[in-house]
Amino acid sequence: MYDYDLLVVGSANADLVIAVERRPAAGETVLGTDLVVHPGGKGANQAVAAARLGARTVLLARVGDDAYGRLLLDSQREAGVDTVGVLVGGAPTGVALITVDPSGDNSIVVSPGANGRLAPEDVRAAGSLFQASRVVSAQLEIPLETVVEVVRNLAADSRFVLNPSPPRPLPAEVLAACDPLIVNEHEARVIAGTAALGDSPESWAKSLLALGPRSVVITLGAEGALVAERAGVRVRVPSVRVDAVDTTGAGDAFTAALAWRLGRGEPLAEAAAYAARVGAAAVTRPGAQESFPTAEEVAYL
Repeated sequence: MYDYDLLVVGSANADLVIAVERRPAAGETVLGTDLVVHPGGKGANQAVAAARLGARTVLLARVGDDAYGRLLLDSQREAGVDTVGVLVGGAPTGVALITVDPSGDNSIVVSPGANGRLAPEDVRAAGSLFQASRVVSAQLEIPLETVVEVVRNLAADSRFVLNPSPPRPLPAEVLAACDPLIVNEHEARVIAGTAALGDSPESWAKSLLALGPRSVVITLGAEGALVAERAGVRVRVPSVRVDAVDTTGAGDAFTAALAWRLGRGEPLAEAAAYAARVGAAAVTRPGAQESFPTAEEVAYL
């Protein structure tokens, strides 16, 4: 019996959000709305999203000993996330500067802060959390060597889910552990190399699987997602039509929901279909963590 459905290892940021009519060109100043501060970061977002759905979730992350760090800890605890793995100090809390346009699309610049100090030794020190977790999820807003150490500390029968964002080439050791690797088109091109990709999601999946992941999920925005497994399974998952308000955090909600449902024993395609509904619900509200739905809200979508 596992103590946790999901261990999330990743970043925790304060999201500083401004809505703009359009993004500025080089050298241009554009006026926006009042600044709004939200708890965010891919790791913290995934932990909250999973906990909101009912998953027993624990977060391994690092924040600063400052107001933003306290904001993040409060948000995790309010959602029901176990914060026993959240380390405090070493650097200021990470910050993401986000602009959101009228269509709901966003642009993000991240200052890693304390996230960059989440080190391999922190992973080793949290070995008991890995042994107690059915699924482990990670992203790339923390040092790559820390993600490598995550893979090396997985329990024998736990499952590893990776959303490589922001994308970078990955070592074979990490790729081989992914089940699934969750990417959008941009991330797929960075990881596989543009020359290795064809002109269809199916060809992208083939190129990515050749690098070693056990399975791949390619998110396609309004076109839904493609699920691909080594056994040859290829399934298109349709999107859920909603009126988008803010896409911030939608990918994190998708990944968290997918990881949780996989831990419950669902086939990958079914888990991805559920995750698509969770991601769709998240874009109908502003913000990241504040927008994540409960399981009851997803059931009515």
